Amino acid sequence: MNWSVVATAGLVVLLVGVNTLLWSAVGVGRMVHALSTRGRGIDRAPAPPIEPRHVAVIVAAHNEQLVIMQTLTSAAVHVRPDQIFVASDGSTDDTADIARRFGANVLELSPNRGKAGAIVAAVEHFCLVDRFDVVVLLDADTVLSPDYLATGLPYFTDPEVVAVAGRAATIADPRPTTLIGRLLVNYRERVYVVVQFLVKFGQAARGANVVSIVPGFASMYRSQVLDKIDISAPGFTIEDYNMTFEIHSKSLGRIAFHPHAAVAYTQDPDTLHDYARQVGRWSLGFWQTVLRHRWRARPFWFSLGLYIFELVLGGVMLVVFLPLLAVTVAATIITAGGTDTSGVSAAIASALPPQVLLIGVLLPDYLLTVVAAVITRRPAFLLFGLAFPLVRILDAAICLRRLPQALLGGSTGTWTSPSRRGTVPDAH
Repeated sequence: MNWSVVATAGLVVLLVGVNTLLWSAVGVGRMVHALSTRGRGIDRAPAPPIEPRHVAVIVAAHNEQLVIMQTLTSAAVHVRPDQIFVASDGSTDDTADIARRFGANVLELSPNRGKAGAIVAAVEHFCLVDRFDVVVLLDADTVLSPDYLATGLPYFTDPEVVAVAGRAATIADPRPTTLIGRLLVNYRERVYVVVQFLVKFGQAARGANVVSIVPGFASMYRSQVLDKIDISAPGFTIEDYNMTFEIHSKSLGRIAFHPHAAVAYTQDPDTLHDYARQVGRWSLGFWQTVLRHRWRARPFWFSLGLYIFELVLGGVMLVVFLPLLAVTVAATIITAGGTDTSGVSAAIASALPPQVLLIGVLLPDYLLTVVAAVITRRPAFLLFGLAFPLVRILDAAICLRRLPQALLGGSTGTWTSPSRRGTVPDAH
């Protein structure tokens, strides 16, 4: 068998991921089953017994005066303002005042406790577990779809469901003003589409229940389960991975997800500085959570192990991709010129031809972009997709770099929101 073909195929599988292929197949099976049994592709329960008046919304915020009014207005489409609870975590701007003028309940915290600490404080201070059936967790830049509750609450008619993972999408307006900003925002949207449509939908199958994250920017929890979850782990930079792992570790129930249910929009960073800091925070939180929880012989942990193996191996491959490409291109040129009598260049060019790296790394990444463009009907992905591998390399480098930090510790868990696009809104 031709070595180049084998190497190329191996890189394609590695960069797409067995994890992606496996859960995509399960997701397709879910969709086919839904179509064959109900005549439609959306797996939804009957009308919910939980009404919006039994839902509390928590918004954890740190210096979010530019965007919080939009979030509060979005939440108020679904619940009354007095069902919205804002935890202003060490804010020094007008975040708390804007929320009060809107009519929301406000808890001001000082000093900065971190997002998880702010959530815990709000749950306890306002006695939300005793007062409401479902608690929705939002970031201060989240905008809910008009049918967020209508499509998400029905899943709680299944008594096994303890959480509903919202489907993340990026806010396109206001549009980033720079080309690099538009690249980063489009890349994040591609990540959301690929992970949620091709992976998470399959992971949420009833017989699997291996969803690895209920996103903290827009998620629903059965309120009683919050008393059983250790929300605020000391020093953790994010809370959503840890809360999800807690559900699996303690066998608290099932996590529901559907790409057309509980859709919410978030404002992704549009500068390299904010983007790297945000991805670093997510990556550190993931590794912290993995190290905190003991492995168990259950489907979730096997699925997680496969994901981590591919994350590390694929990350290393992406980080060394550009240096390897430079070496093999140089070796090919030198070999073609006949100037290397030692045969080293010829050996390198033969063992790892440039086309193997280009096809094995760039092709599968662009295929993911094509899939995302088809699902979202956004042809702009096809143009930005040419540069997506560079952002993916950045992601891989940040993720690998955060692993030693998680092992060594030292994080305080406090947070600073990225720069926001927008203007200070009128609270009236």
